[in-house]
Amino acid sequence: MLKIDGSAGGGQLLRTALSLSAVTEQPVTVTNIRGARPEPGLKPQHLTAVEVLGAACDATVDGVTAGSEEVVFRPGEPSSGDLQFDIGTAGSISLVFDTVLPVAVALDGQLSVTVSGGTAVKWAPPLSTYRQVKLPVCRQFGLAGAVERHRSGFYPAGGGKATLHLWPSTLSSLSLEERGRLQGARVYSRASDDLNDVAKRQATAARRALEDAGIDLIEQRVTATNAASTGSSVTIGLYFERTRAGFDALGEPGKRARRVAKDAVEPALAFTEGRGSVDRHLADQLLVFLALAGGTVSVPTYTDHIETSLALLGRFGFDIAVDETGRAVKLTA
Repeated sequence: MLKIDGSAGGGQLLRTALSLSAVTEQPVTVTNIRGARPEPGLKPQHLTAVEVLGAACDATVDGVTAGSEEVVFRPGEPSSGDLQFDIGTAGSISLVFDTVLPVAVALDGQLSVTVSGGTAVKWAPPLSTYRQVKLPVCRQFGLAGAVERHRSGFYPAGGGKATLHLWPSTLSSLSLEERGRLQGARVYSRASDDLNDVAKRQATAARRALEDAGIDLIEQRVTATNAASTGSSVTIGLYFERTRAGFDALGEPGKRARRVAKDAVEPALAFTEGRGSVDRHLADQLLVFLALAGGTVSVPTYTDHIETSLALLGRFGFDIAVDETGRAVKLTA
């Protein structure tokens, strides 16, 4: 039984540890879960992630209760099927999907996971970013997966709903040292029905800022949707010859649409001026696939999150080399 101290990271460390356990068939105990957080232990979205993964790979799981700081996970065989779960809050659906995504490499048939919760909430990629950036980059590794959005869910009520479809996948090594020429950007602005005008203003402000920076707009999509809570989000997808990058921001009470757009545009422009094939947030999320498939990705900077994830991968026997000698940091498995 592998024992992992979860105090060094948050929910990402827990999700990655359990994903690796599932695909390597290595039982694991994660202790001190979110130990450095003001409120340690499992929150509803972490709880749901553990439950979903456990169901997806017929695992025996102990410690699956709200507030639990220790989880014992004994994986079985991942299998096809249809699973449905409700986070019960506006917890991130995307992060729950992230936990189960790697099991595609061990599936014997299609697995569909439907989760109710939040589709655009703090500290997690909105579903638009997940669908337009994260999944397409994972497909470059050979992952066969897609996401269906049924309903949007904003904080605090949540109430969103989406389905992740996974098919048996054979990963292949991927070299993403260079991103290639920037081909253009896509803007996805989404809001609850009562903020239809806000969604339009977010999109317009983002488009103008990108065009002022000399970036061609490939597509602008504005969506007003029925939702249990008032809310909005904007995602900017940057499309390069060899990869993609996503940057997003959320609307808040009293926050002007122009400011929401700016909060997504500024890091997007900074990324275009720097180096790296993927942004630092996506890099952390791709490390499991890099470890499983092999290859190289480059990132603008080496972060604490990446360092923590690499240490965790090492505990499972995966070695990823770090090269900081160039303008971008290269990660090679």
